[in-house]
Amino acid sequence: MPSLGKLPIGKVLISLSAVGTLVGSYAADWNETHIHNPTWPPHAKFHNAQTMSMGATLSLASLYHLWKPGRSRAALESAAIIASLYGLTQLSAKFYPGTASVDPPREDTWPQLKYTLPSLGMVLLGYLIQRPRTTR
Repeated sequence: MPSLGKLPIGKVLISLSAVGTLVGSYAADWNETHIHNPTWPPHAKFHNAQTMSMGATLSLASLYHLWKPGRSRAALESAAIIASLYGLTQLSAKFYPGTASVDPPREDTWPQLKYTLPSLGMVLLGYLIQRPRTTR
C-alpha cells in the first residue's frame, strides 16, 4: 500500500469528479422525471440520452488521460479539461432561451449547482496539487 506522501491526491480529486459525472448523470436522469417521463417528446429524450452518454464518455476519457503511464503535464491538463467540460456546459445552459434547471411545478433554483461547483473545484484543486508532480 502506498504511503500518504506517495498517494497522487491531485489525480484522486480529478478522478472523484470524473466518476461523479459518470454516475451522477445517470443517477439524476435515468428516472421518471427525465428519460422515463411520458410527457417528454422523443427528441427531448434523445438529447437527454445524448447528455448521459456524453457524461460517461467525458469521464472515461478524463480517467484514461489521468491514469495512463507517465507523468506528462499535457496528459494532466487534458484530463482536467475533459473532467471540467460536463459541468461547464451544464452551467452554460442558463444562457439559452427557454431553459430551466428543473421542470414545473418545481422552482428554478439550479439544484445542480450543489454538485457542479464542488466538482469543478475538485478538478481545479486536483490540477493545482498534481501539476508540480508532472514533467513537461
